[in-house]
Amino acid sequence: MSIPKGMIGIRHVALFIKELESAVDFYTRVVGMQIEWQPDPDNVYLTNHGDVFALHRVSYTPDPMQRLDHIGFVLTDAQAVDDWHAHMVTHGVRITEAPKSHRDGSRGFYCLDSVGHLLEFIYHPPIIKHLAST
Repeated sequence: MSIPKGMIGIRHVALFIKELESAVDFYTRVVGMQIEWQPDPDNVYLTNHGDVFALHRVSYTPDPMQRLDHIGFVLTDAQAVDDWHAHMVTHGVRITEAPKSHRDGSRGFYCLDSVGHLLEFIYHPPIIKHLAST
């Protein structure tokens, strides 16, 4: 069976959030996303450069077996990784892993958003090469 063509990548993530206002503030003020649509006080759709990031307010206790590991934000080059790291430090964001370069030429760091989700900011050459060729 062949894989259909047309996939560009993961462009949409949706999260259940208890502290919606804190998350919206973090992703708009610190990460620079914009509110694309807010149909009601409990649902916000953020965007930047073709991505849709949905935040839905719920009151729940997460199932430990249903766990998101991290959300990755792809950056244009290795210098952008260091610039974003400095930006996050300036905003008091908790860094969990400092910028590091890898054998494959990628470079990235990890931090936590305002409600505890692990984020990765990464330059990954194959992704950038693919985007440049489209």
